[in-house]
Amino acid sequence: MKVLMVCLGNICRSPLAEGILKHKVQNLGLDWLVDSAGTGSWHVGELPDRRSIAVAKKYGIDITDQRARHFKPKDLDAFDLILVMDRDNYSDVVRQAKTELQKEKVQLIMNFVYPNSQTIVPDPYYDNRFELVYELLNEASDALIAHYSK
Repeated sequence: MKVLMVCLGNICRSPLAEGILKHKVQNLGLDWLVDSAGTGSWHVGELPDRRSIAVAKKYGIDITDQRARHFKPKDLDAFDLILVMDRDNYSDVVRQAKTELQKEKVQLIMNFVYPNSQTIVPDPYYDNRFELVYELLNEASDALIAHYSK
C-alpha cells in the first residue's frame, strides 16, 4: 500500500499525518510506503513546522527527516491512496486528475473516522491547534489501518 498525505504547504498537517502513519505501520510490520506533499510550493525543501515537530516528538515520533515537497500530477499514478486534509486540498488534487481511477484515489482523511461526513483537519498554522490536529490524525491513522488490514 502506498499512501500520500496532502495539505497546503506540507509543513504542518501532512508531515504529522505521514509521521503518525509511518510510526504505526512500522510498529505493526506492515509493508506500506507513506509520504506527504503540499498543494502549494512555498515551503519546498523545508523541515516541518517546529510545532509539528514538537507535538510529534511528544508522542515519540521523529519527523525531522522529512522535507516539504510539492504535489505533482505523477503522484496520482504513483500512490494507491491520496489522503487530503481539507476540501481545498481535495479540489486542488482532483483538478489534476486525468482519469476516474485517479479521482477515486483522493479522499478526505477524516472520512475513515466519520464516513461521508466531509470532516476536515483544520490548519493549525495560525491558531496553534497542533495537539488537536495530532489527535485527529492519530484517530484517522488507526481507522485507515483497520480498514486496509482486514
